[in-house]
Amino acid sequence: AFCEIEEFPRRVLAKHWPKVPQYHDVRELTADILARDGITVDVITGGFPCQDISVAGKQAGIGDGTRSGLWSECLRLVGNLRPKYALFENVSNLLAGPTDQPGAWFSRILSDLAGIGYNVEWHDLPASFIGAWHRRGRVWILAYSNEISRQQGVSKRPILRQRFVQEQSTRSFEKWPGRSNLPESRICGRADGVSDVVHRIAALGNSVVPQIPELIGHAILDAIKSERAAA
Repeated sequence: AFCEIEEFPRRVLAKHWPKVPQYHDVRELTADILARDGITVDVITGGFPCQDISVAGKQAGIGDGTRSGLWSECLRLVGNLRPKYALFENVSNLLAGPTDQPGAWFSRILSDLAGIGYNVEWHDLPASFIGAWHRRGRVWILAYSNEISRQQGVSKRPILRQRFVQEQSTRSFEKWPGRSNLPESRICGRADGVSDVVHRIAALGNSVVPQIPELIGHAILDAIKSERAAA
């Protein structure tokens, strides 16, 4: 299932995954609604708004009344649904801010997740990590329940680090599937029935480089395989 409030990204999602249900507002989404619709959850992924965290914004933080304060809704869903894994993304300044109390925003993220029984790994992975032509710094936060931590010995063997070292040394952006088929324009897209220049640029600004969450997904699968082999 998807949860997306903006119309243009919803159209893009519907184009690529027409049979996947979409919900509009994370503030209204609940475990009961998902259960009613027959949806079970193993993984939650999300990028909560960055406008109040980014160095380009006013850095109002993640408190109540801010757009970035939708983090609280992400946390609520993790606590209610108890997924095996939760993966969140935001701008790198989440690690550093606010200016008057460096690190306080991220300390809250860690405290919130620990408070509902989740351990956390995090990595600052820019797009250039996989060879893209721009930096696009982002922090990726992988949370997993304490039960998984005990089963996999995660505290001694982080899920992500080994996979990241492997990928960075063996694979470049040009080698990813479909890389040779990119359109000539890397901003405005093509006349594909969906693209609208203004909305597309805004959506690209809010989007992620998909190869990075794919890499993280493979790292999770590797950890699961290792645990099964050791069992």
